[in-house]
Amino acid sequence: MGNGRVRLSRPLSQQRKVCLHLNATQHRQSLGTHTLLVAQQSSRWKTPSSMHADATPKSDRYAHARAKAPMSEPPQCCICLGEFSSPALLPCGHCFCLGCIGEYWRIQAACQCPLCKASFPTRPQLIAVQTQHAGAPSEEASAPFKAGEVPCDLCPAKRRAVKSCLACLASYCAAHLEPHYRREDLGRHLLISVGKNLEDSVCRLHGKRLNKFCRSDRTCICAVCAQTEHRGHHIISVNREATKKKVKLKCTRMKVQQDIQERLSKVEKLKLSVGLSEKNPKEERAQNKELIGKLEEEISELERRSAELERLELTEDDLHFLQTCSGLS
Repeated sequence: MGNGRVRLSRPLSQQRKVCLHLNATQHRQSLGTHTLLVAQQSSRWKTPSSMHADATPKSDRYAHARAKAPMSEPPQCCICLGEFSSPALLPCGHCFCLGCIGEYWRIQAACQCPLCKASFPTRPQLIAVQTQHAGAPSEEASAPFKAGEVPCDLCPAKRRAVKSCLACLASYCAAHLEPHYRREDLGRHLLISVGKNLEDSVCRLHGKRLNKFCRSDRTCICAVCAQTEHRGHHIISVNREATKKKVKLKCTRMKVQQDIQERLSKVEKLKLSVGLSEKNPKEERAQNKELIGKLEEEISELERRSAELERLELTEDDLHFLQTCSGLS
């Protein structure tokens, strides 16, 4: 210590040890917050110079990223709190989904690690990490897409898309989305949650996103439409209109369920009457059976409508919801 140099063997506090040695498999246990909260809390973690991009030899910076050790359980990204999608390793040693860290840097307008606050003067070349845990299927052999999921338009293996671009009218996986975070021209494109039929999300007159609803004309419009063709009309946001309509839709579905129960009760009474009316004339029994048949047909139609209303009510995409149920009263 007499020569003014910092001894590397100096004991570290427990907090500093966690900061230095936290890796992809420990994120799930140590973090439970969203992107911005992670960035705020991490401000109290001091970053030693050895963790900055300019303090680590380039040849050794990614050495630990090349090791491929199977994991007993899937690691999680501390930004999205889900399993890694195209994981990328930063020079400081922390790992994030490629799409997550790209979006974080775009919002923050600075290349900085959300965890340790290590700053990078220039955008680092991210290195892919092998995170497949023991017994996990490969990405190409993954389970079929769930409802609402769409494949990447550029992937030969058709990986799951994480974002859709309204300018490109295409959906991309995390790896193919990276150019939208890296290139200035693509960075101006509007990225939205993954959706099908992207052309239906864009105004055909102005090429802008349909994010408003004109209650006067009962149609979805863009911001330019609101200032031109629909100027002076009763206009609200798509989200607000969808919320209002979903409340009304729920009431309609409850009324349909009530109608179903009333008809089921009538059918039970008629069946009981038919069973106990052996002494009644044949004509009366035939009429009861015919009435039962009509009621059962009505019940089937009401159940079909109830299922359709429930499906619409659970639609997460507000724009698609409004476009689908635009014909409902």
